[in-house]
Amino acid sequence: MTSLPSIHKDRVLRTPPERFAHLPDFPYEPHYLDLDGLRIAYIDEGPRDAAPVLLMHGEPTWSFLYRKMIPGLLAAGHRVIAPDLVGFGRSDKPSHKADYSYGNHVAWMVAWMERLDLQHATLFCQDWGSLIGLRMVTHSPERFDRVVLANGGLPTGAQGVTPRAFKLWRAFARFSPLFPIGKIVNSGCAHKLTPAEIAAYDAPYPSSRHLVAARLFPGFVPTTPKDPERAANEHAWEILMRWNKPFLTLFSSRDPITRGGEKIFQKRVPGAAGQPHETTRGAGHFLQEDKGPELAQKISAFIATTPVTP
Repeated sequence: MTSLPSIHKDRVLRTPPERFAHLPDFPYEPHYLDLDGLRIAYIDEGPRDAAPVLLMHGEPTWSFLYRKMIPGLLAAGHRVIAPDLVGFGRSDKPSHKADYSYGNHVAWMVAWMERLDLQHATLFCQDWGSLIGLRMVTHSPERFDRVVLANGGLPTGAQGVTPRAFKLWRAFARFSPLFPIGKIVNSGCAHKLTPAEIAAYDAPYPSSRHLVAARLFPGFVPTTPKDPERAANEHAWEILMRWNKPFLTLFSSRDPITRGGEKIFQKRVPGAAGQPHETTRGAGHFLQEDKGPELAQKISAFIATTPVTP
């Protein structure tokens, strides 16, 4: 089993449940898994004997992001699992900055995956969901049958090149006196969110102390050759370059941060060869908001056309 990071347990926050009382179009009851006193929340719907579709959110969202995709995946007969990363959604939120790191988040989610004993999973990941999710895949490739990557990546920092749009976002997260999560998510969508949806993205964060992870995450993306996670991500790439299972990219046309990032996966991952890669038109960074039902259909079709060989 994966060892867990040591944290300041006396400084862990838990968002009051009443903050989640009126979420639009998100009726799913949360499940909780305790990892040595740190509680991780996740949605787990559909037949327990079905192969799971694992939906990994990024920053600064939470599993609410997948409310437009879950119904279609359930209708296709899939088990659907959507966790909230530590520091996000209904999951616990350490308030001590030193408790957070890219490596710690990978360790927490790998341990969560092992405790649930996920098998024959299909990963769908976006944004930070890919930086963590692809590390989960390469840590335990035997647990995954296929991968769908959207608006994400697995940077190593080796090239030392950072898109200008990401530099601006990183600086905003670090220095802005206000950090309105709902409005930030809204700005990353091609279609505007309703006031109730914006409020749902704000729900996990009743105070600035609850926002520590959301503010820190942009700074954890490897962008320099000396990044502490460079070696781990390079090792993950070595495994991906031997990945022969199905690998699909579904990036969007209106994301200034990740646009074009699918090409390296299509070129270097053997399992990406011959797959029906698509660019989703009319969708922003959070394409789950803009094209959720369409994405669910594409994932289900991908699963149906790439059966696992016993």
